Amino acid sequence: MDQEEPERFESRLVPILREGVDIVKLIFFKELRDHVARLYPERPQRFRNTMAGAVINAYFGIENPDPDFQAFVRRERESIGQVLSGVGEALENLRIPLTDALRITVLCDYQEGRDTSGLLAQAKEAGILLAERDMPMPHTFIDMVRRIGESFGVLTPPAGEQ
Repeated sequence: MDQEEPERFESRLVPILREGVDIVKLIFFKELRDHVARLYPERPQRFRNTMAGAVINAYFGIENPDPDFQAFVRRERESIGQVLSGVGEALENLRIPLTDALRITVLCDYQEGRDTSGLLAQAKEAGILLAERDMPMPHTFIDMVRRIGESFGVLTPPAGEQ
């Protein structure tokens, strides 16, 4: 195996892993939006969607440059903090996939030359990260994403597996 082979493998693996992370984030968004609706039943759907997006962005270290979104984050900083701090308990059923998705995100970022390991400490502090859980191997992560995606109706199984 020459030097180019591992690099080509990693360059194909990172996008696949990121797709898996995106599926976990989509499931998290849907569940989080419902959680926000229970916390703020008087607030409109747009608020719920934006709040869920702000919380996900905070956990995954995503900067949304949209001026309206930035204004929302400044205006709702306290509410965002409250939702962030309660997600681990309120959405306990998602802690395993979120832990794995956050770790895979940090791993992919590292492969691309960025150190985002602070996201793990932040998630642990917020009660999301299961610190005692082992780092998932890529194939086990993808298998878990497939199972959870199917169970939440985000993915459909291949035709022969239904």
